[in-house]
Amino acid sequence: MLTDSLWFFTAGFILNLLSAFIIVRFVYYPRGRCNNFVFTYLAFNTVIYFIMGLFTSIELSIGTGFGLFALFSILRYRTETVPIREMTYLFVMAALPILNSVLWGLGQYDRLLIINVLIILTIWFLDRAWGFNREQFQMNVKYEKIELITREKREEMLKDLSERTGLVVHDFEILKINFLRDVAEIKITYSNPTCEVPGSSAHPDL
Repeated sequence: MLTDSLWFFTAGFILNLLSAFIIVRFVYYPRGRCNNFVFTYLAFNTVIYFIMGLFTSIELSIGTGFGLFALFSILRYRTETVPIREMTYLFVMAALPILNSVLWGLGQYDRLLIINVLIILTIWFLDRAWGFNREQFQMNVKYEKIELITREKREEMLKDLSERTGLVVHDFEILKINFLRDVAEIKITYSNPTCEVPGSSAHPDL
């Protein structure tokens, strides 16, 4: 009896982890090529599934249940600003095991599979931003190729900025020009940053 329940719980865990892995590896990661949050997403997903399994396998008082979930309310990422996109994926990774654990325990396997497939497809569609403008960021940089700042060479400068920064640069604004040092300070507008944390006040030199 114990072996059957253990295999039942393990099968539910594997299915939940598989769904989480598909979202993280094939939806989230290819868009930004940033693995800073991959560990966090999969770890959150795994731990929450085990906690939900504990709730459904043994009788817990209401106080104990609130105490366990209160641990999540004190979590703070104070060392850095987490982008909205990453926070959204974190919420999905936290909600997914709750849904899977409840539906798996109730034996609603068909509904569980449909919900997981719909979640994956919906996130995949939205993250491609089809029909929507992608989130954009701005950053100040020092640029030494001032021969490209003329209006006639705008496209060439955008291409150079994209190649040298590794970002998808859409626009730039010239803030200052220093002809004595052959350098200009410009503000670039870009999207789809690679491991970029918005809010940075850095002024990199190109």
